[in-house]
Amino acid sequence: MANPKLYPLLARPNIGLAGPVDYTMYGFFRQALINAPKSGPLVISLTTMGGDPEVARAMGDDVRIMQEHEGRELLFLGQAAVYSAGATFMSYFARDKRFLTRGTRLMIHERQITKTIALSGPLRMCVATLKATLNEIEHSINIEEEGFRALIEGSSISFDEVHEKAPENWYIDAVDARDMGLVLDVI
Repeated sequence: MANPKLYPLLARPNIGLAGPVDYTMYGFFRQALINAPKSGPLVISLTTMGGDPEVARAMGDDVRIMQEHEGRELLFLGQAAVYSAGATFMSYFARDKRFLTRGTRLMIHERQITKTIALSGPLRMCVATLKATLNEIEHSINIEEEGFRALIEGSSISFDEVHEKAPENWYIDAVDARDMGLVLDVI
């Protein structure tokens, strides 16, 4: 474990996020970005059991845009639980800008869908309904794979490994995440 004094910025995150990754968190996050100091590094901490992956992607886009267009350094600090959509959000930070606190767990899994398809009416309409659902599933898989690739970039984890373990809800403790290269360090 790293000495927390090596990373003094992490002791006082500028933005602290906790709870489900949803539109409420996103609203809080956007307001916190507006109110954050206008210069210098920003530390964003997150504790979550998961939530909406598309909201996590929107938050991640805000991080990406701020980094690319403002040249801001943004650091990620995962605390306690960084599950599901939390790992998606973490993937928007470069590996050398990611940190976890001792005892934190990451959880990586496949996107999920719950949908009932009711077929009724003209046959061509039924085919269109089925094709639309298949398109939704295929595009969600593509988005999921893009996220997996971003998460593991620069780590020792292969795409095949994350692809194999994700269906089983892959839990990774902070030290293992550091040793695999998913994060820079554990504090």
